[in-house]
Amino acid sequence: MTSSVPAPAAAPAYYDRLGPGRFRSTGSAQGAWGHEQQHMAPISGLLTQAIEECAPRDDLMISRIAFDILGVITMGPVDVEARLIRPGRTIELVEAEMSVAGRVVVRAIAWRLAVSDTTAIAGTDVPPMPGPDKGTPWRGSEIWDGGFIRTLQFRVLPGWQPGRGRVWLTSDTALVAGEEASPLARYLRLVDTANGIAVRADPATLLFPNTDLTVHLVRQPVGDWIGLDTTVSFGADGVGLTASVLHDVAGPIGRAAQTLTLRPVGDIHAVRPPTATPFAT
Repeated sequence: MTSSVPAPAAAPAYYDRLGPGRFRSTGSAQGAWGHEQQHMAPISGLLTQAIEECAPRDDLMISRIAFDILGVITMGPVDVEARLIRPGRTIELVEAEMSVAGRVVVRAIAWRLAVSDTTAIAGTDVPPMPGPDKGTPWRGSEIWDGGFIRTLQFRVLPGWQPGRGRVWLTSDTALVAGEEASPLARYLRLVDTANGIAVRADPATLLFPNTDLTVHLVRQPVGDWIGLDTTVSFGADGVGLTASVLHDVAGPIGRAAQTLTLRPVGDIHAVRPPTATPFAT
């Protein structure tokens, strides 16, 4: 959703650390739906990092993490806190929250499961996506506004159409300035982008923000590219769904889903397909 208001200056990281559990978003974390709001993608990475750092154990891995967006996430300082709410020998449940001025704006809950060697039976019927080198470069800012989108590099695979697309993306922007994020936090700092890579409608005529993000994983990610094989569906009652098969350079890694609230800008009959189709190949 483009705007004539310039985006803030890009920064080498999405967040600056202000102290233990306290961060400040930079211009690179700015969202697409409003200039005063943060994008959910880097928030997901920050909360994932907090969960990984909470009572860490090498013998457990995050298998599912669900983020619920509880309110507008304004730019500026945020507080992040994580706690172990269901300890266990082989299964644990961890919760993390992001707050703005004392108000919780995002809550994440993650299952951590025991790690074991199942190489002998590992496999999936989900085919791998062609690699990023098979895609066409695209500037996300041709459709979307905000500082976050400007930090991304896209490669769009052939066959894109409204509501359906396969896209690779990566970013050189760090999660927290001067700190090395884990492979999982780096991966999840980009996954929420899925809701903007296969749009069914021109965002100038329909707002479709997601209220949540749920990610299921069968293994840990590798490499700097994430692949999104995404389908967007709109229901008849004002609710939609963005569903993605997640990939990395080694193949399929899991799935993600985002619930959408559909809000026409004006008359519902004026909603139109995306007018800019740089994805079409």
